[in-house]
Amino acid sequence: MDNGFPVHIGIIMDGNGRWAKRRGLPRVFGHKEGVKAVRRIVAHAAERGIKYLSLFAFSTENWNRPEEEVSALMRLLNDYLQKEINTIIEKGISLKVSGRISMLPKATQKKLMDAVEISRDNKRMTLNLCLSYGGRAEIIDAAAQIAKDVKNGILNIEDIESKFSDYLYNPDIPNIDLLIRTSGEQRISNFMLYRVAYSELYFTQTLWPGFYEDEFDLAIDEYMTRRRRFGKTDEQIYDKGQI
Repeated sequence: MDNGFPVHIGIIMDGNGRWAKRRGLPRVFGHKEGVKAVRRIVAHAAERGIKYLSLFAFSTENWNRPEEEVSALMRLLNDYLQKEINTIIEKGISLKVSGRISMLPKATQKKLMDAVEISRDNKRMTLNLCLSYGGRAEIIDAAAQIAKDVKNGILNIEDIESKFSDYLYNPDIPNIDLLIRTSGEQRISNFMLYRVAYSELYFTQTLWPGFYEDEFDLAIDEYMTRRRRFGKTDEQIYDKGQI
C-alpha cells in the first residue's frame, strides 16, 4: 500500500433532506437520522484509530435556510451535546469547534464551550465540529488577524506564508488526509479550503443517514491505495520509501 493510515478525516455530511424527502417525511426527520449517523461514525472512527475527525455540521450559508429548519438544527445540536458529552469523554475523545461560533445561539455556545473544556485533556481522538463554518470565512478571519499583527509589529510580512496556518481555527489540527462526501455531490462546498489542498477525495452516492461503518472503512481502504505526491515525482516520494 502506498499511503499510510489517514491521520485526519473530514466528512461533508450531505443528504439528510433528500433522505427524508424520498420517504415522504419532513426534512427534520432526515436531520435526526443524520445525528444517529454521527454517533456511529464518531465511535467507529475512534475505534479505527483515527486521530482527527472533522464533521461539516452547519455552514455559514446554512443560515439562509428556512428559520424553522435552522431552529430545528440548533435544537438537535443542543440535544446531541447534552446526550453525548459523557460518551465522548468515556471514549477518550476531545471536542473542538471550528467556525464563527458567535453567530450561534448563546445557549448553544455555552454548551459547546463547556463540552470543549470538559473533554480538553482527552487524547484518543479529536472530534472537530464545524459549525457556522465556511472555508472562505476562515481564511478571511485569519487574514484579518494577520493584518492586525503585522500592523502592531507582532508578525513580519516575510513570515506570513510560514505562519499562516497558525491563524486558522484550531491551528493544532493538521491538514485533512481524506475528505469524504456523501449524497453523490462531487464538490467541496467551501469546506476547510486551506487544509484540503492535498486531500484525497472520496465521493459516495450514499445519503448521510445511510452511511455506515462498512463504507467508512471502504473509504479508508481506497485512500490507502492512492499515491500522494505533493507536487513531487513518484521517484522522489516512493523510491526513497517516503510517504
